[in-house]
Amino acid sequence: MVKKSQGFRVKTRKKLEREARYRPTITKFLQEFKIGDKVAIVQEPSSFKGMPFSRFRGMIGEVVEKRGRAYVVEIKVGGKIKKVISRPEHLKLIA
Repeated sequence: MVKKSQGFRVKTRKKLEREARYRPTITKFLQEFKIGDKVAIVQEPSSFKGMPFSRFRGMIGEVVEKRGRAYVVEIKVGGKIKKVISRPEHLKLIA
């Protein structure tokens, strides 16, 4: 038997679902964050680049640094602190 491929977006049919004619605004891609900002990870399904893993969906973390176009976000998962690299279209500022 052949092994089933397990790609990056496996089992995300409902997680990354949007309306039929949904199109994100350009400001979502151009938004900037400062170091220390609290952000929520909300994946943008139309943009594949810089998308964090689906396990971190809905988690809230703090922006630690900027790395190119992306941001490094620290998230506490259980007793550990994890670093997630994500582009700005997948992040939402928490006021």
